[in-house]
Amino acid sequence: MAGHDIIVIGASAGGVEALMHLVRDLPPTLPASLFIVLHISADGPSRLPDILSRSGLLPAVHPVDDAPIEYGKIYIAPPDNHMLLEEGRIHIVRGPKENRHRPAVDPLFRSAAHAYGRRVVGVVLTGGLDDGTSGLFTIKREGGIAVVQDPRDALYASMPQSAREYVDVDYMLPLKEIAPLLTRLAHESVTDGSLQVPAVSLSEWKEEKVTTMEKNDLQKEELNGNPSVFSCPECGGVLWEMHDGSLQRFRCRVGHAFSVESMLLEQSESLDKALWMALKTLEEKVELLQRLTNNAHAHGRALLAHGFEERLTEAKRHAQTLRHLLVEGGLKLSEPEMVRELEAEPPS
Repeated sequence: MAGHDIIVIGASAGGVEALMHLVRDLPPTLPASLFIVLHISADGPSRLPDILSRSGLLPAVHPVDDAPIEYGKIYIAPPDNHMLLEEGRIHIVRGPKENRHRPAVDPLFRSAAHAYGRRVVGVVLTGGLDDGTSGLFTIKREGGIAVVQDPRDALYASMPQSAREYVDVDYMLPLKEIAPLLTRLAHESVTDGSLQVPAVSLSEWKEEKVTTMEKNDLQKEELNGNPSVFSCPECGGVLWEMHDGSLQRFRCRVGHAFSVESMLLEQSESLDKALWMALKTLEEKVELLQRLTNNAHAHGRALLAHGFEERLTEAKRHAQTLRHLLVEGGLKLSEPEMVRELEAEPPS
């Protein structure tokens, strides 16, 4: 009888160091497979497999699409691709981003829960924002085990804190105690280790199940919520509002998905970009009106020049007000640099 042999782990900022400590304490004969999503940059290769292979006794790899699942291996989602599970296989797909990321934690967690049910252990480690919360909720709902790093022990507390708030977690532990727990759970028999999915989520599971015909697209959730008044920040389509218990999230028809926090951040950054674009346009308008005024004066057309001057004064006032708010006044609609630092910590 199988134990808790499917262990899925999500991490973001501070995750490299946390994962190194975790795998260091796992035995080489672990009767389980580990699957890891770390938020990393899509622009270059990841050295995380090499780092984790040197840190512990289990080999770590970036799996290829349709790779078989083997015990005693660590599978790491490659850059700019989601990693999904179905019975006995791993799928690597470049689908829509979730929570602003590809790879994202939630798709891995959901697919594991729907394929392996009670055999899954989900672990949320250090990181910014709240990716992994919805996926951990699904793991718990399908009978799996939910584990979070104690936020007080995490370098960045947001991800484990969010998971703890919205999911009835089974264990909240400091990092040093997680590896011994995973080892113990891997050896414990699961009372119902079948791959059958509870009826309550059967329709969602059918929509999300990755098959050979579907593997070039990210698993699709049934849009069983209500259309919202919000548009998708990625593609402009209508967002459906969905609920996992008290947890709200959004998904568009294409497949882009957002937690509440990632949605708020996307909206803030979009507004921030729009205001800087407005400032650029206003300052270009000032420059054009100044040239038109000068040209009118040069040709002795005083009345025309007066009209341009009035419009020039108004444009300068608007541009100065907006620039003061954005630059001198320190208006912060979002903190994109901080978020990128927290969420895009590339292995080095």
